[in-house]
Amino acid sequence: MVPVHWTCSMCTFSNHESMAYCEMCGVFRETFVKSAKDGSVKDAVSTVSSEPRASASPKIDSSKTPMKTSAVASDGDSARKHASTCISTANATHLPSAGSSLGAEKKNKTPVLSEEIPVERTARLAPDHFQLKTDQSGGPSSSSQNDYMTQKLSSDISQLNLDKNNANVTKPCLPEDYKPEKWMLADQESGVLSQLNLAIVGHVDSGKSTLSGRLLHLLGRISRKDMHKNEKESKEKGKGSFAFAWAMDESSEERERGVTMTVGVAYLETKKYRVVLLDSPGHKDFVPNMISGATQADAAILVVDASNGSFEAGMDGEGGKSVGQTKEHAQLIRSFGVEQLVVAVNKMDAVAYSKERFEFIKLQLGSFLRSCNFKDSAITWIPLSAVENQNLIKPPSDARLTCWYQGSCLLDAIDSLQLPSRDVTKPLILPICDVIKSQSTGQLAAFGKLETGAIQNGSKVLVLPCGLEATVKTIERDTISCSIARAGDNVAVNLQGIDGNQLIPGGVLCHPGFPVAVANHLELKILVLDITTPILFGSQVEFHIHHVKEAARITKIIALLDKTGKPSKSAPRFLKSKQNAVVQVSLDGAVCVQEFSKSRALGRAYLRSSGRTIAVGVVNRVIGQDEN
Repeated sequence: MVPVHWTCSMCTFSNHESMAYCEMCGVFRETFVKSAKDGSVKDAVSTVSSEPRASASPKIDSSKTPMKTSAVASDGDSARKHASTCISTANATHLPSAGSSLGAEKKNKTPVLSEEIPVERTARLAPDHFQLKTDQSGGPSSSSQNDYMTQKLSSDISQLNLDKNNANVTKPCLPEDYKPEKWMLADQESGVLSQLNLAIVGHVDSGKSTLSGRLLHLLGRISRKDMHKNEKESKEKGKGSFAFAWAMDESSEERERGVTMTVGVAYLETKKYRVVLLDSPGHKDFVPNMISGATQADAAILVVDASNGSFEAGMDGEGGKSVGQTKEHAQLIRSFGVEQLVVAVNKMDAVAYSKERFEFIKLQLGSFLRSCNFKDSAITWIPLSAVENQNLIKPPSDARLTCWYQGSCLLDAIDSLQLPSRDVTKPLILPICDVIKSQSTGQLAAFGKLETGAIQNGSKVLVLPCGLEATVKTIERDTISCSIARAGDNVAVNLQGIDGNQLIPGGVLCHPGFPVAVANHLELKILVLDITTPILFGSQVEFHIHHVKEAARITKIIALLDKTGKPSKSAPRFLKSKQNAVVQVSLDGAVCVQEFSKSRALGRAYLRSSGRTIAVGVVNRVIGQDEN
């Protein structure tokens, strides 16, 4: 009679029908698990244990079998150890995906039982493994023993949690164990400018995109053909003044609405830097996009509209009922860790280049910037007009401005900025800002700024949150291929060994031996901004961190903090404006995150509600992965 087999759903090994678990990997047979849940394990076990044995069957050497099957003590310890082994093996090993080489390899090596191999070999494994005592005649164990085993097996089965989506595939190492390789610490390449990531932020209609487009045009980054095309199309739509802005606002929706909706990325070169311009949306509806893009900034240009009424609207929105976008952007950019700020007072032509208006803006805004912990010495004030090309890349020519201003032009102010320290001695962390199409390969690539560490072609990386390892195939900086990228570089990384669909904005590329946490339950230290409604236990918020946002809920208000950061009151009932506090939040979905003390880029958090930023803070502690 030809033996009947069942195929393991985990490793595809063919097992004899009498087996209740897979002989290769130890995973329980699906029908057996179902019967255990239904309370009928006793019948299943009795059927297996009563399998007839041939007295002439050869004695099996357990050391040659795929799993340990020697007789065990009847106290049940071995069964628990086996169940624990199944769990740890499933959680600590790459689960083969559809079409993976791992699954194919095991399938090809599957041994097939033939008629020459006694089926009693598999029949005697089950009773030994499940600890059923048999008498010398091989008969079934007593009813009490079966009842006992039913309870034990049901308990063990209920503890099995083979979650295929669990991506904890690498045991993390301690940060102090990391030692950078020599190529990571190489000196600056000869003739290559240092990269400066510069965010352009400010109130809607302050002229951010026009300023960016004008700079690109003056520095030769926009061809005459493209500029002529933009001028023609903008005039046809009755928006002739938007020609320079359209160099940054390329989507049809942005051009139709006349506002920037996503962060535009452009590149220019100064005498000192290769500048990555991050043109951020100013409209309050698109602040989340501004947060996602501008978190990469090393420094910022805060664009202010000098026109009468426009500056005031940027400071106090809705007639003073809410915080204007100029204030909110200034608060956010400071919370990103930006310390150096260029304030571009734009549209000075609309106020006839008035010195009094410039000094009024400097006084009002300067006071607020100091309250955001910007130092006066780190702020540069530049009066200019993007439309009339005054004081952008060379000193102004309009006598109304030159009669009282002899300071730097905008381009010189950019060159006066200092680069923050770049830490290549720490493990790789590259938050994925966007997933784009590679110019060189045509495949999907992860785009973002290297926060720490370095990579080169051929480097192994861990892709999160999917938890798969991949190899760096190509690296592109400003659409130009390069072999090495270090901390501070904005690059597009093309990977091999992984499906491009596994790359998502908000994910992270990191060192395989030093994985970033993926969690949804966090403890935060926050500063509450100007709010009208108190923050309560259970408040629903929008949680932002690097390039991802998640719906979240305040699950606990632990304590208020004084000016020194020490707890001043435990478990307050609510939080109001200007208070510092420690809170716990639970996110609807897990995010890639690190404590702020370990990674500043992955440890800064922002809470928003009803279209406004209500708190900024840092991750104090990652409480757990996938906790509710």
